[in-house]
Amino acid sequence: MTIKVFGHKSPDTDSTGSPIVWAWYLTEVKGVAAEPALLGEPNTEAAFVLKHWDLPKPAIIAGVEPGEKVVIVDTNNPAELPEGINKADITAIIDHHKLVGGIETKGPIDITIRPLACTATIMHDLMGEAVEKAPKAIKGAMLSCILSDTLEFRSPTTTDHDKAVAEKLAADLGVNINELASAMFEAKSDVSAFSDAALLRMDSKEYNVDGTELRVSVLETTAPKLLLDRKDSLMASMVDVAKEDGADQVLLFVIDILNEEATLLVPNDLVKKIAEASFGCTVEGDTVVLPGVMSRKKQIIPALKV
Repeated sequence: MTIKVFGHKSPDTDSTGSPIVWAWYLTEVKGVAAEPALLGEPNTEAAFVLKHWDLPKPAIIAGVEPGEKVVIVDTNNPAELPEGINKADITAIIDHHKLVGGIETKGPIDITIRPLACTATIMHDLMGEAVEKAPKAIKGAMLSCILSDTLEFRSPTTTDHDKAVAEKLAADLGVNINELASAMFEAKSDVSAFSDAALLRMDSKEYNVDGTELRVSVLETTAPKLLLDRKDSLMASMVDVAKEDGADQVLLFVIDILNEEATLLVPNDLVKKIAEASFGCTVEGDTVVLPGVMSRKKQIIPALKV
């Protein structure tokens, strides 16, 4: 039986590239048939990475069958995975997020969760010398994942090890890190073709904070004005998105990669209360700038209070 390897819903670059990397490793190095899959359309940056390295887009799947063998990467949160995930035969989890709980397996499995900025960095370590056998596209996918998750080493989640692995991969490939990252971020910033609802769900995760269901969305960009010019319609769309997704509120953080700050949209008193309680700021108007806030995982989610 072929193992399906996939990451979270609303796949970003890491949840698009890492399944490709690990499926290659299982198939070509370990001799275990595996194929990558996606739980939705990749975002614009991930789509750029696939095209740049000439990698086929993995099949998009809606769910998994009971007993189907799967490897979960870049998440361990059941809310980000297909319904029925606990009925699948989960054989491994490779992740770099906090342990959420709720996943049930059929037996003991191989779990690797490390405090690194990117799943691909963990995979690089797990693969060991086999990395040298990897084709250019696989190494390129790993490099791109690391540059994406670290925001080219700007994110506070970045470790010295993430940076060292990225620099080694770039040297092997003869790639200029700044040029590749700039092209990736440009692709990520081009959101003109997306509806407001699509933007709110593009890089979004569900969290329960003090009994309140929040959809916490981030949009990382080198052109924040393009998004902030749409703030009125984005805030209006939050109502329907929250209702359709079973959330009490959507929080949207526009991450300015170059200026290293986040702007939180503040459509109502609840978000104002959350912002002031969580970040120690004073909100005046319908946005608030949070200097130095770059990471949902490290700076936003741990801080959230309702």
